[in-house]
Amino acid sequence: MTDLNQRIEKLARWIMESKYIVVFTGAGISTESGLRDFRGPDGLWTRRDKGLATPHQDFTDAEPNNGHYAIKELQDSGRLAFLISQNVDNLHLKSGIKPEILAELHGNLTKVRCVSCEFKMDRAEGEEKCPLCGGRLVSAVVNFGDSLPAKDLQESYKHSQKCDLFIVVGSSLVVYPAADMPAVAIEAGAKLVIINQGETPFDKNAHIRFDEKIGEVLPPAVTRLKELLKSND
Repeated sequence: MTDLNQRIEKLARWIMESKYIVVFTGAGISTESGLRDFRGPDGLWTRRDKGLATPHQDFTDAEPNNGHYAIKELQDSGRLAFLISQNVDNLHLKSGIKPEILAELHGNLTKVRCVSCEFKMDRAEGEEKCPLCGGRLVSAVVNFGDSLPAKDLQESYKHSQKCDLFIVVGSSLVVYPAADMPAVAIEAGAKLVIINQGETPFDKNAHIRFDEKIGEVLPPAVTRLKELLKSND
């Protein structure tokens, strides 16, 4: 058995044994859908820092990949308590994640939000006022310098404090306050798993660390989880 297989086996067993799982995703989960991450080997910020061109990112044709669907399987099996995402690409919702268990800390390109009551809805041509309170509708995407959506941030802290297993998928964990969440989970006694190609400030705190591609880790772990659950029936 290879070291990777051993770590996947351990992850699958921890998922099976855990009572409250929170998953935290960054741009890395969408690279296998053809979208660039930021701090990966060929990420947008990595290229910028090297003085290389940073290509325009086209989200329109992107589809969820096996990593997204593995998280969706955790949801469907009742194993996923909450999903926190830094991504704006809408791929989690597209994969079938329920909006009520998802916090999109940096917003969503396909949504607009009300500046008054924070109600979110799909973009509609010509729609300018919130149907709930009449407030002004703006893009749901959070730009640099903007405050994160209060409800999503509050929910993220709440669920991170309650979890016993916190799985980071494709995030360098350097953008705050989103990157506070692993620290909150660790302080609450949760096990920390990091799946990311590239270093993070929390590597020394991780109970299992994967440098491999997400598609080589998460889908096999969920497949192994299903085998374990079936053998326990």
